[in-house]
Amino acid sequence: MRMVPTKYVSFGTRQSRTEFLVDRYQGFLRESILDVGCFEAPLRDMLEDVEYVGVDIVGKPDHVVDLEAIERLPFEDGQFQCVICIEVLEHLDALHRVFDELIRVSKRHVIVSLPNCWCCARQQIERGRGSISHYGLPVERPVDRHKWFINITQAREFFEAKATGELKLLDLCIVEKPRNLLVRKFRKLIYRGDSYANRYAHTLFAVYENAKGRDE
Repeated sequence: MRMVPTKYVSFGTRQSRTEFLVDRYQGFLRESILDVGCFEAPLRDMLEDVEYVGVDIVGKPDHVVDLEAIERLPFEDGQFQCVICIEVLEHLDALHRVFDELIRVSKRHVIVSLPNCWCCARQQIERGRGSISHYGLPVERPVDRHKWFINITQAREFFEAKATGELKLLDLCIVEKPRNLLVRKFRKLIYRGDSYANRYAHTLFAVYENAKGRDE
């Protein structure tokens, strides 16, 4: 099992999450970018000399696209140098189909992330009370919610299993909120390996390379 590096960053806003994306993955964000689930598209204003296209059902996308309703993204095979999909797949029943579409329309790279839902539920379950973000049973049907209750282990296994044939997994990165070093070390003595990540990390990022596009 590969060792996965950890970055200590808190995503208080979509803006801060996008800033992390640009800071860590700047080298992949070149030429043409498709941002799937862009919402208000903060990435658009952070990139220079890049053809940017954002799709979503709400916010400020370039194309309004309902990812649950369509069978295919409205783009050609390999149309974009890099395709990104950050904190989106967990909102979709069609997670697997949309993931395959990310690969299809990418020419070279795909950057995707999944949240650790166990982290946001841990304290509420231990206390036996409280609400869990993106879950629960509201009286009225919500506009959006998470469809999958996944942890870091499951997200990693999914990302690794998808790296077959011409699709190569270049990078995995666990993101955890900054904490006191002594607290972190103490917790790691109690919860080893994935048990720690599943309790305290909040996101897993993956970067793929489409070897088909590399050879063109």
